[in-house]
Amino acid sequence: EAAKKFWDWKLKDAEAYASTDHLLMMNGCDHQPVQKNLSAAIRTANELYPDIEFVQTGFDEYISAMRADLPADLSTVTGELTSQETEGWYTLANTASARIYLKQWNTLVSRQLENIAEPLATMAYEAAGEYPHDTLNYAWKTLMQNHPHDSICGCSVDEVHREMVTRFEKAHEVGKYVADEAAEKLVRSIQTAEFSDKEAIPFVVFNTSGSKKTGLMEVRLEIKRLPFSEGKPDELYHQLKTETLPNFIVKNAAGEEVSAEIIDEGVEFGYDLPKDKFRQPFMARYVTVQLIMEQMAPLSWETFALVYGETSDTTEKPIISDNGYQLENDYLDVKVAKNGLLTVLDKVTEETYVDLLNFEDVGDLGNEYIFKKPNHDQGIFSKDGQAKVKILHNSANYGEIEITHELEIPVAMEDLLLEEQKAVIEFRYRQAERSKETATLQLKTKVLLEKGSQQLKFTTSFDNQMRDHRLRVLFPTGIETAVHYADSIYEVAERPNKVDPAWQNPTNPQHQHAFVNVHNENTGVTVANFGLNEYEILNDSTTIAVTLLRAVGELGDWGYFPTPEAQCLGESVVQYGISFHGAKDSTRTYHEAMAAQVPFSSYQTTLHTGDLPTNHQYAVVAGEDVALTAFKRKENGTDIVTRVYNLTGEPAEFRLEIANQTAELCNLLEEPITGEVKSTALPYEIISYRWK
Repeated sequence: EAAKKFWDWKLKDAEAYASTDHLLMMNGCDHQPVQKNLSAAIRTANELYPDIEFVQTGFDEYISAMRADLPADLSTVTGELTSQETEGWYTLANTASARIYLKQWNTLVSRQLENIAEPLATMAYEAAGEYPHDTLNYAWKTLMQNHPHDSICGCSVDEVHREMVTRFEKAHEVGKYVADEAAEKLVRSIQTAEFSDKEAIPFVVFNTSGSKKTGLMEVRLEIKRLPFSEGKPDELYHQLKTETLPNFIVKNAAGEEVSAEIIDEGVEFGYDLPKDKFRQPFMARYVTVQLIMEQMAPLSWETFALVYGETSDTTEKPIISDNGYQLENDYLDVKVAKNGLLTVLDKVTEETYVDLLNFEDVGDLGNEYIFKKPNHDQGIFSKDGQAKVKILHNSANYGEIEITHELEIPVAMEDLLLEEQKAVIEFRYRQAERSKETATLQLKTKVLLEKGSQQLKFTTSFDNQMRDHRLRVLFPTGIETAVHYADSIYEVAERPNKVDPAWQNPTNPQHQHAFVNVHNENTGVTVANFGLNEYEILNDSTTIAVTLLRAVGELGDWGYFPTPEAQCLGESVVQYGISFHGAKDSTRTYHEAMAAQVPFSSYQTTLHTGDLPTNHQYAVVAGEDVALTAFKRKENGTDIVTRVYNLTGEPAEFRLEIANQTAELCNLLEEPITGEVKSTALPYEIISYRWK
């Protein structure tokens, strides 16, 4: 009787949507033990329904049978399959904002391995004579242990996510070690002897990303070292500290002075751990060199030197004016209002964007899976208060201000929420509201504008001591469109701004990797991020909202599982940015967003001869409509492997070249496949090469 009731229900449901007579019934899931009486259950079903054949099978057999009987009039769905045509409550999209610190860690480690360690190790292979396959495999496998769907989504119990942080730290340290070891061998082979000053301190700057990169580069240089073998530590410390720091300038490989800022970092303890001798402690004097790299080629390096000299007089205009309320370079003119909102003029398109950088805080009585705003809740916005502006740095190279907002917000939900959670009342039917008790949430946002950059960068820090709420930053674009774009897995997905009529959830959260873009036929806005994987296009279809924090206290799902650490109490630092474009250069802003996740790598070296050129582009990556996602050595081999994909829905021209290497097509498993080496990528196409 139970089997008859079960199968009547299942068959009716399946037949309502089936295009053939082959119905797929899945058996088992991640909450269920193996069904030991499966054979008996199938026999029972066959007895109950003589006109239906029930068989235990696999996907290959099912697909083959279904394909053989497909009708000619199938409907077609294009684009993503992300439950758009449902009620919208259980799409679980808000896992993209659960425990944002995990998403930041994941971005940090992924970029360290994929875009720094692997490219440096690949470029260093000829000089090093080896490639660290085993070390990288360990780091990748450690990272992948954090990628089960309940782990990386931040929707498990606190103990699971504590262990994830340990794994992230391990994988990141290994990635840094691989990068440093490779860079050390690489810079030893780079020619630096042409710097004629015998006291010159050379350093090499790498852009290991697959995109041109403009921005601020910092390198820490050791000026003078005194080993412990030469005296007592405190005496060495004071000797170096009392020495007058000479005047320095920076020169490039052509001997030309480069605009740079040199910061005295004082004296610090340091040590070397040689592979062939005991530890080597020392005291050393350090400086930090800051300079702007403009349009640095992908997968390239440039060599500079710190030398004695007087800085040339410059008449270049500093970035900041009006007591910190204006920042301007050749591309952007940014004005700060008294309430902290920004007005930005894009000088290229002559378009003005207003009311940018508005922070919004609302209550959240949902869980790690799903955001739910309490009934009658009204958003609290930074635009409704006054902001303080402070200049942090101002020069012709870059300007940075700090805008401080103070939001008076409830400290938590009222106590009723806990009772509703304990009673396992589904979040949609909870009646709790935000507490009447409030406290101040202070937001400090650094706004950075660099010389030659078309991207405005933000770093917001705050100490969250409030519970059960969501914090977002809003960027109204003023661009009314029906669709928007965000980077997903090997594609830039086009998504509708409006929901399906079946959708009941008042919000429409979506996921992103590095950016989300809104544009029309004339202009567009791209908001970049670092580990902030949730965004929403608001109901006005013009405003981009990026989630900076979501603080909740339970796992959710089918019971009550408290997760106090999902409230994300304590210090947080989040990074994001905004770029603007015209009719034909949207993908330029995509590359700016991706490159912003990959810092410049810089290393001090010595004056020496070398086989590698002082400045060099190891691989040419040309064509802004494609993105490079892999530059590594083959698994269990030494051939270089590259991978690009088309960022657009149109054919994209590109050029990929490595000196003295010939490309051949391969698949994702790095196995050779037949076909011509391409210069055009089809819409959304992924192209992998092995190089001989």
